[in-house]
Amino acid sequence: QVQLVESGGGLVQAGGSLRLSCAATGLTFRFSNYNLNWYRQAPGKERELVAGISSTGGTPNYKDSVQGRFTISRDNARNTVYLQMNNLKPEDTAVYYCNAQYWRVKNYDYWGQGTQVTVSS
Repeated sequence: QVQLVESGGGLVQAGGSLRLSCAATGLTFRFSNYNLNWYRQAPGKERELVAGISSTGGTPNYKDSVQGRFTISRDNARNTVYLQMNNLKPEDTAVYYCNAQYWRVKNYDYWGQGTQVTVSS
């Protein structure tokens, strides 16, 4: 069974940093063949894409409001994707979810359970 498990969330003050991790197990294909994304969802709001990195290791993409503050990276040897979040702002408060999608067969699409990030002012 595929599992994506997020960790690293917590409570921080504005201007602080957190590093989220998402470890994948049970994938049908090698981890390096998956596009990886971080999404977030705040209470009463729709889930939104925060950052993504392709299976090719190309230039990541970011939501405009986190550009320059967040960095997505992957460690294929550890089947893990990271989201380094710096200079956190209260509006970053949300549940953060990792997502893995096989580049070739798009219905191989998996989600983690989420990790809470709360930024206080």
